[in-house]
Amino acid sequence: MSDQPTSPKPRDLPSGTTPGVTGSGFGWRGLPAGIWALGFVSMLMDVSSEMIHALLPVYLTVGLGATALAVGIIEGIAEATAAITKVFSGALSDRIGRRKELATIGYGLAAIAKPVFPLASGMDALIGARFIDRIGKGIRGAPRDALVADLAPEGRRGAAFGLRQSLDTLGAFLGPLLAILLMWAFANDFRAVFWIAVIPAFMALGLIVFAVKEPPRPAGLRKVRNPLSRAELRLLGGIYWAIVGLATMFTLARFSEAFLILRAEEVGLSLMLVPLVLVGMNAVYALSALPAGVLSDRMDRPTLLMSGLVLLIAADLVLALLPGVLGLGLGVMLWGLHMGLTQGLLSALVAEAVPSELRGTAFGMFNLITGAAMLLASVIAGGLWQAFGSEATFLAGAAFASIAMIGLIPLRRQLA
Repeated sequence: MSDQPTSPKPRDLPSGTTPGVTGSGFGWRGLPAGIWALGFVSMLMDVSSEMIHALLPVYLTVGLGATALAVGIIEGIAEATAAITKVFSGALSDRIGRRKELATIGYGLAAIAKPVFPLASGMDALIGARFIDRIGKGIRGAPRDALVADLAPEGRRGAAFGLRQSLDTLGAFLGPLLAILLMWAFANDFRAVFWIAVIPAFMALGLIVFAVKEPPRPAGLRKVRNPLSRAELRLLGGIYWAIVGLATMFTLARFSEAFLILRAEEVGLSLMLVPLVLVGMNAVYALSALPAGVLSDRMDRPTLLMSGLVLLIAADLVLALLPGVLGLGLGVMLWGLHMGLTQGLLSALVAEAVPSELRGTAFGMFNLITGAAMLLASVIAGGLWQAFGSEATFLAGAAFASIAMIGLIPLRRQLA
């Protein structure tokens, strides 16, 4: 029928356009202001979230007596809750044909949850705040990513997602750094640091309300009545589902960064310096995400993904086998580099594999499935850590990454 879309081939470009190059410049230059604004919104919210997240695992284990397995379950369920929410918010954004309102609601919920962390008197309240924060992340995630894809010029989606990811990760770098400085300034007072974290969260909410403008819906774009119906999900296409399968194996290998923090505590870092783990990882991540996104518009994308998997295997092996602070530092740097090479690239592949009117649903399903994998990975990691030690956790991650690498080989031609 004439109103049924066909899935565009990945990296489908207008006539005469070279991948990664448009009339408005190279790399980050010429990207729309809305993408920059969304990047800074992500950065501010990540400053807030990571100030708390960098300290929360240690606060739970040292301050409240939680086990490593409990931390893994809490983190896994929190992230899975966010992933489930993304499915419905992404589908709803496709149904109503708008993205910004849902993204704003998600950032608003996350901002409202932040004051609960310093006010909480027990583990139940902290877990509740963590879940509300993650529900907010779930509501905003798929519509925001679809909005980035809608705003990005053809042939520049790798750069657009790389820029947003780079700014997002800059916030994840600044958050733990601020946590370290504030823990020193407030003599290891967790609650005082959590109060400061409230400020950038509300700044992010104000920025998306006033600085982000949604593009008009293209004339003639098909309206989607039930994005989660079997017929619509089939329209996402085989390449999309292959990308989801690959990303799922990738996620099983990349469990929660909370275990990097626990590894830092294990090798003897003081409570004040433990957040340096996330500072170092996110510094490398932020510096590599944009160049990787620009490169993905110009070269063979499977090669970049393969390189990321190799780096993840190396990171896991170093963290498992190389003792002390040296092994921790090298492993964390390799972990951050693999994130920079892969996370924005996977988002660009999803955006370009599906019809534009189903992008919210596509990102939602992608995050649901990989979120479930994150839950499983975090529980497995926590169980292995508690039963056999940290080495078993990181060796299992290397094994899953190796399986993902094998799965990528038959997809290279389709994704190139």
